[in-house]
Amino acid sequence: QLVESGGGFVQAGGSLRLSCEASGETFTFNRYGMGWFRQARGKERECVAVVSWTGRTHYSDSLEGRFTMSRDNDKNAVYVQMNGLKPDDTAVYYCAAVYGGPVGRTLMTAEYDYWGQGTQVTVSS
Repeated sequence: QLVESGGGFVQAGGSLRLSCEASGETFTFNRYGMGWFRQARGKERECVAVVSWTGRTHYSDSLEGRFTMSRDNDKNAVYVQMNGLKPDDTAVYYCAAVYGGPVGRTLMTAEYDYWGQGTQVTVSS
């Protein structure tokens, strides 16, 4: 099970930190590649950032370096720090997990095994 938190309402230029905690007796978190995705109303889901099971991170080029993803294997959690938020960042943000998975940028287009329920991020202008 993946549970996201940290979404909310923020003004343009502000920051938010999303968290995703994984649970399950057989969920060996440190063997999973993890991703943050988002879906804005009327748009397709897009991958924002990923971290491989080895700890390598990759980001969507459109973010211009504003987001930073990290993982804490001791806490079975991943995070994304979002700075310089823009109204275009408004979306439901989802956390996802894939067992193993590539360590390179292709992790962003992998088939993910588990998805969270999502957390809403709204950025006002």
